[in-house]
Amino acid sequence: MDIARLRVLRAVVATGSIRASASALGYTPSALSQQLAALQRETGLQLFERVGRGIEPTSAGLALAAEAEALFEAVGRVERTVGDLREGRVGSLAIGYFGSAGAAWLAPTVAVLRAEFPELRLDLRMTEFTPADPDVDIFVEEQGGGHSPLVDVRRLTADPYRVVVRVDDPLAEVAEVPLADLAGRDWVDNDLRDGPCRQVLLSACAQAGFVPRFVVETHDYRTAIAFVATGIGITVVPELGIGELPKDLTAVAVVSPTPVRHIGVAVKKSVAQHPAARRVVELLEGLVCS
Repeated sequence: MDIARLRVLRAVVATGSIRASASALGYTPSALSQQLAALQRETGLQLFERVGRGIEPTSAGLALAAEAEALFEAVGRVERTVGDLREGRVGSLAIGYFGSAGAAWLAPTVAVLRAEFPELRLDLRMTEFTPADPDVDIFVEEQGGGHSPLVDVRRLTADPYRVVVRVDDPLAEVAEVPLADLAGRDWVDNDLRDGPCRQVLLSACAQAGFVPRFVVETHDYRTAIAFVATGIGITVVPELGIGELPKDLTAVAVVSPTPVRHIGVAVKKSVAQHPAARRVVELLEGLVCS
């Protein structure tokens, strides 16, 4: 049965008038009568009978109209859900991130999303080491890497590397240091895998004519920075990953060349128009610029 025709039936039963129902539903009286006739053919039931110059529902018409109420309540719920989903009020959104971006940007972004989309379920996935397929992904661009045609990608920021040293190190007195000047120093490694962040650094070192001499291997920036405080060596970290340093450490700009990683955000085209997905990108761009 056609739902639109059931809606006509319900209106005529409620108003008792072809003309009033036609006016309420945007039909002409003749078009509405045609809809009723088509519904009777579909059901094989006599739904109305003529009484004088008007019509009245038969017992079959009354029963069908009453039974259709539950259907229209369900349709109404579906329509409200569609509206909520369109406005981002319900549903879920998966956000992927890597460590330093998560530490710097994720908490303020999620706080705003929770306030503006309180019924939206957020699924936060650290994609740095575990493959995932989030709706919105904050990532480090790989050299020569491409992107899936299923996502929209934009660059958020360029993140230069800085060398972290103790305040009693001679390098602490300079505003910037050529990368080649670090060739003879002991380095503290700070990356778990041979990913884009490591490749940016190693490529810059190769351009400067040396391979870093790693004396300690750690797997994250904060641990590497803690080792620097002991005097074991230096570490070279993207600016976003440095955070607040202990008072006995400082960060110095690296030049000639400056290693720079580029951070982007990829949004699945299937959710690109979702208000919450658009809001994530807006918030990230605002945090980058602040």
